[in-house]
Amino acid sequence: MTIKILVAEDEPLMRDRLLGQLARVWPQAEIVKVAENGNDAWDGFLEHEPKLVFLDIRMPGMSGIEVAKKIGKAAHIVFITAYDQYAIEAFDAGAVDYLLKPVQEQRLEKTIERIKEKLNVVPSDLSSLLSGLQQTLQNSAPGTMPKQEKMKWIKATVGKQIKLIDVDEVLFFQSDTKYTRVVLADYEALIRTALKDLIDGLDSEKFWQVHRSTVVNTKAILAAERLDAERMQILIKGCSEKLLVSRNFTHLFRE
Repeated sequence: MTIKILVAEDEPLMRDRLLGQLARVWPQAEIVKVAENGNDAWDGFLEHEPKLVFLDIRMPGMSGIEVAKKIGKAAHIVFITAYDQYAIEAFDAGAVDYLLKPVQEQRLEKTIERIKEKLNVVPSDLSSLLSGLQQTLQNSAPGTMPKQEKMKWIKATVGKQIKLIDVDEVLFFQSDTKYTRVVLADYEALIRTALKDLIDGLDSEKFWQVHRSTVVNTKAILAAERLDAERMQILIKGCSEKLLVSRNFTHLFRE
């Protein structure tokens, strides 16, 4: 069986080493994306929908932990780390695989065997483990993963007016060619900020990404409807539009 794999590692030598080892250990696997930072890893995940993701913990842009939180239970995850015993103890305590840098091929073989056994099983919910691990790494290396201030207001042009929009009043954000639609109950606006740049500033507990092009305010969700075995759509309070939920995000509505 061919499995799609994404590899995210910012160190060129480590990245090339891992890719070579994967080619030898699992030649049937298909590497669909190689990312050098967390933002590219997330974009690649949305584009290619891999079932297995190798994530370096510390990368430019989003960290591996932040990317893993976004992936949720949509794929199996293997972390790559060069870091201390605190991280390894956290991994050993949870249902997650990890590789210690420099990656040894024998260790990779064992990890691949474990992954193969899990492929037909829904990936574990790692949210609690990831939050704890992120806090551990912040404490052990101050300043490397600062907490980002969440967005509260958005400036947008509506007709001849420049409005200051309270983020909590937004029903959903949606990519629209070169712009992002900001949809509220009684009007909508277009902003030039790309959706992927907005996501980093939004509170992930209040705003869920449900599609590559759509982020919805959880308070605005009226209901979710199943379209077929893999797709869903959601109904929005006070809005006639129905928003498609891609396969990567249907797990948000199954819990």
